[in-house]
Amino acid sequence: MNFTDRVERVEPSATLAISGRASELEADGVDVVDLSVGEPDFDTPAHIVEAAEVALEAGHTGYPPSNGIPALREAVAEYLNGLGLDFYGPSNVIVTPGAKQALYETFQALVQAGDEVVLLDPAWVSYEAMAKLADADLSRVDLAPHDMQLEPALDDLAEAMGSKTKLLVVNTPGNPSGAVYSDAALEGVRDLAVDHDVTVISDEIYREITYVDPPTSLGTLDGMAERTVTINGFSKAYSMTGWRLGYLAAPEELVAQAGKLHSHSVSSAANFVQHAGVSALSGPQGPVREMVEAFEARRDLLVSLLGERGIDVNPPEGAFYLMLPVDDDDAAWCERAIGEAHVATVPGSAFGTPGYARISYANSQQRIRTAVERLDDAGLL
Repeated sequence: MNFTDRVERVEPSATLAISGRASELEADGVDVVDLSVGEPDFDTPAHIVEAAEVALEAGHTGYPPSNGIPALREAVAEYLNGLGLDFYGPSNVIVTPGAKQALYETFQALVQAGDEVVLLDPAWVSYEAMAKLADADLSRVDLAPHDMQLEPALDDLAEAMGSKTKLLVVNTPGNPSGAVYSDAALEGVRDLAVDHDVTVISDEIYREITYVDPPTSLGTLDGMAERTVTINGFSKAYSMTGWRLGYLAAPEELVAQAGKLHSHSVSSAANFVQHAGVSALSGPQGPVREMVEAFEARRDLLVSLLGERGIDVNPPEGAFYLMLPVDDDDAAWCERAIGEAHVATVPGSAFGTPGYARISYANSQQRIRTAVERLDDAGLL
C-alpha cells in the first residue's frame, strides 16, 4: 500500500506514545507515576456535567449547526470581548471538537506547499505535524531567556521571517515551557507580523492557568485584529479533555474557508457537549481558580524538590509543565526514567528542544514527591 508524502513526513505523537507505554506497564501491574500527560487530574466541575445531562434529557443529540450552536458562539464571543477582543462576534467563531481541530483547520485554510510556518521552540508537538500535513516548510526559532523568563528572541525571529512566511504560531502560556510572554515580547511579535504581512495563530488554551497576570491577548494589539486567529478550548481550564470542545475566532473571510473544511470533515462538535460549554463559560469560575491554586502549589513543591537536589529551574508562570534539564540524549533519559524509575516524562526533542524532559505536574503532591525520589534513586537527577 502506498501512502502520501505528507503523511509519511509526520511522526507519531511523542506524548501519546509515552502515555501508551505507561499504560502498558500499568496493565502489567507496574506502579507508574505518569508525569507525561497534558491533562488536568481534576473532575469536570459538577455544574458543567449537570448541563450536559440536562441537554441530553432535553434531546439535544442531533446534528447542531456546523459552526456551533448560537448560544455557545455568543458565549465565546462574550468571553473574548471581555479580554479586549471586542471585534469578535458570533459570526467570527467556529466551535470545534477540541482546540486541536481548530488549529488543524486553520493550518489547512492558510498554508500550502512552498509556504513557511514559523514555530517558537520549545513548541507543542502537533504544530510541526500540522504544518507538514499542509505541505508547508518549517522554520524554528529558539526562545531565549529575557529577565529570567522564556520569550521570543526578536532578532532571531526577524531573521527567520521572510517573503515565504505565511503563518507564525504563538502559544502563551506555553506548552511545554509554561512561559508567559511579556507585553514587550508580544508587541515585538506584532511589529514583525505587520511588517511581513504574516497571519499569527494565538493559541491561548492555557490562558486561564497562570500564576502571574494572564498574558495580553495578541489580537488586541494595534494592527492584529485582521491577522490573528485566536484558538482556545475547554480541555484545560475546565478539565474537559475527553469532551472534545474548542473553538477558533478569526476574521469572517477565514471563518468562511475554515468552515468548509469543518463541515466536510468533522461536521460539528457534539450537540449536548456544546450546551455544557455554555455552562462552563457562564457558570461559576470557582473550580477553575481552585484548580489553578492546586497547580501552583504543586509547581512550587516540584521546584523546591529539584532545588534540594542541586537542580535550579525557573518556576513556570503558566500551564502545568516544567522543562527539566537532562542528558543530551533526552530520549534515552526518558526511556530510563520510565523503565528504571517507573516515571513517565516526555523528551524535550519532541518539542524542538533536546536536552530536556517535559514534566507535567498534573498529579498529586504525594505522587510528585514519589517521582522525584525515584528519579533521584535511579541516578537520573
